[in-house]
Amino acid sequence: MNIIKLDAINSTNDYLKGLLQRQFVENFTIVTAENQTDGKGQMGSKWSVQAGKNLTFSVLVKDLLLEVNHIFHLNVAVAVSIIEALSFLEIKELAIKWPNDILAGGKKIGGILIENSLKSDGEIFSIIGIGINVNQQNFENLPKASSLSILLKREINKEAVLISIVECLTRNVSLILNKNTDSLWEKYHSCLYKKGIPMPFENLKGNKFMGIISGVDQSGKLQLVVEDDSVESYEIKEIKMLY
Repeated sequence: MNIIKLDAINSTNDYLKGLLQRQFVENFTIVTAENQTDGKGQMGSKWSVQAGKNLTFSVLVKDLLLEVNHIFHLNVAVAVSIIEALSFLEIKELAIKWPNDILAGGKKIGGILIENSLKSDGEIFSIIGIGINVNQQNFENLPKASSLSILLKREINKEAVLISIVECLTRNVSLILNKNTDSLWEKYHSCLYKKGIPMPFENLKGNKFMGIISGVDQSGKLQLVVEDDSVESYEIKEIKMLY
C-alpha cells in the first residue's frame, strides 16, 4: 500500500491529479494530509476540518472498465467500504445520506468526493477524496456534525481507520471488476438514510414537498415516491432533504 503523507496541502485530490500528470502512479496510491486548506465537497462546496484531528485523504483507483452509466458503482463501493470499516469500531446507527455523506446517529461524520476521468478505451481513472471526522471535539455552528471520538468517547487511531477503509475499498472494487455488484447495492440500500420514511424535501425552485426514498438507481439518481404515488428521479443537487 503506497501512502504519501503530507503535513499541509490545498487539496489531496488536486495533489494526486497533479502527480498523475507528472509520473506513473500505482493503483490504490493514497495521499493523506494533516491539514487540508482547500478541501472540496460536492459541487464545489468546501470541506473544512480542524488540522491534525481528522482523516483527509485521496485514493487513486484505475483499471476500471465500466459503462458510463455504471460509474456510480464506485460511489456505492466507497460508501459501503466506509460503513464496513467504521462498523469494526462498533460505531452505531451508521447511514449513507445520498449521495455521499456518512452519518452516525443522524449526524455527519464523513463525506466523499469522487472525480472521474474517462479514457477513450473505456478505462476510468478515479480520484476518491474522503474526509472522516475522527478526533475533533468542537463543531461550533455545525450542530449536525460529529466525530468518531465523540461517539466512542475516546481517542481514535487515525491511521488504523485509514488502513481499514482502504482494505475494504480494495476488496469492494474487486467485486466491481468481477461484475458482482449486487451485494454492494444491497448493503448500500440497507444503509440509505431515511429510506422508506416520509420526509420533507426542497427542489431548486425552493418548493417544499413530501417524498419517500425508495432507492438510488444505477446512474446515481435518487428515486422518490411522491404524493401521487408516482416515482420521480433526481440528480445530485436537484433537491435537498430537510432534516
